[in-house]
Amino acid sequence: MRSTSRSTTRPWLRRGLASAAALALGSSLVAASATPAGAEERVDNPFAGADAYVNPEWAENVRSQAAETGGALGQQMESVAQYPTAVWMDRIGAIEGPAGGMGLRDHLDAALEQQDGGTPLTVTVVVYNLPNRDCAALASNGELRISENGMQRYQQEYIDPISEILGDPAYSSLRIVTIVEPDSLPNLVTNVDGPHATEDCREAAGPGGYVEGVRYALDNLQFENVYNYVDISHSGWIGWPDTNFPQTVRLFDDTISGAAAGVNSVSGFITNTANYTPTEEPFLTNPDLQVGGQPVRSAQFYEWNPQFSERPFAQALRTALVNAGFPSDIGMLIDTSRNGWGGPDRPTQVSTSTDLNTYVDESRVDTRPHRGNWCNQDGAGIGERPQATPAAGIDAFVWVKPPGESDGVAQDGIVDPDDPNKGFDRMCDPTHHNTWNPNMPTNALPNAPHAGRWFPEQFEMLVENAYPEL
Repeated sequence: MRSTSRSTTRPWLRRGLASAAALALGSSLVAASATPAGAEERVDNPFAGADAYVNPEWAENVRSQAAETGGALGQQMESVAQYPTAVWMDRIGAIEGPAGGMGLRDHLDAALEQQDGGTPLTVTVVVYNLPNRDCAALASNGELRISENGMQRYQQEYIDPISEILGDPAYSSLRIVTIVEPDSLPNLVTNVDGPHATEDCREAAGPGGYVEGVRYALDNLQFENVYNYVDISHSGWIGWPDTNFPQTVRLFDDTISGAAAGVNSVSGFITNTANYTPTEEPFLTNPDLQVGGQPVRSAQFYEWNPQFSERPFAQALRTALVNAGFPSDIGMLIDTSRNGWGGPDRPTQVSTSTDLNTYVDESRVDTRPHRGNWCNQDGAGIGERPQATPAAGIDAFVWVKPPGESDGVAQDGIVDPDDPNKGFDRMCDPTHHNTWNPNMPTNALPNAPHAGRWFPEQFEMLVENAYPEL
């Protein structure tokens, strides 16, 4: 059983290399016949006591920009290349890999090369290609459509090949962590009905949609050395205690209970994937604190959502999921790749204002105009470094979104030749306004390339605003 009082932390720095090495093995759900020679025994927390895989393609982008930049800033950039990031399987073609690039087997082979003797190595792989993917946005729209036989293609052309590769005994000495379908199930909570509903999300809620796809992925990724963590969005999306939060818990319980192994299909859940919500708001810890006769959670920025940051939100979600019937040893992950919000303007003390909105705005480290802003956010910084067991119930801080890779293209009319399904979303346009609040700007950086492409200006900003500092 996974203890909820673990306090040991270990940054994943690859010994003897300028890169770090990989993550996690296994699933207790497979009736293993025989454990291959050299295979890792299944563990409670796949991140604990392990090195972690550094994607050499991403690290090369980091080092190239560091060399070009030079000086003290270049040295800070160079230091980022040692940290592990996730490998994204965001289309069928990513499994084999682009011409001259790395596919899934290439990354796992590279992880074997990074493995240091008897020290376990964890590799994190993002499974991200549901039909009608990204149903409430456009920047990361996928290649599969429910109405065009998308679920069958997802199963046969995407999940089945990934399953075949991950199940190869050649990789049984690796711990493989999967991040299952970011931004899928939470969209079924908030974007099927109401003012922000979309036809794509309504379709994704029906037959051949997200629930079926997530169950199929979990059913076919059950290996002794594979650990599945399902994305569960972030505090600024589902934190409201009377609506989104309990609805999300019910949806995840119903969805995963319907998998072949039920609630035992998963090792846990991940919050804040590719998002910017701070791990902690150090000066805003009590949502019911009265300022000017009003609770802090009623401020314009929080809109009555009492979940201000990811660590307490993830712990509250974990408790709710265990109470709903999930095993008491599930763990949570938090993506800290871009939620540091450091730099010279980071608050150093709580505000003394008696005006509620001024108090919140002067005290919060998250400087976004609106918590719904998600695309290439100006002012963001690299957050906590990847580490295992940083807090009770938290298996690890991880960098799922590689720092320096864009969230979406900043202007219309630009086509990604490798993935033309990725579109232009106004939330990535710095001249546009927030979709949910037309009085707020998007806060997006200008000149951004398509999602997943290297964005030098963003990377420089993330390094300069890192917190803790690099």
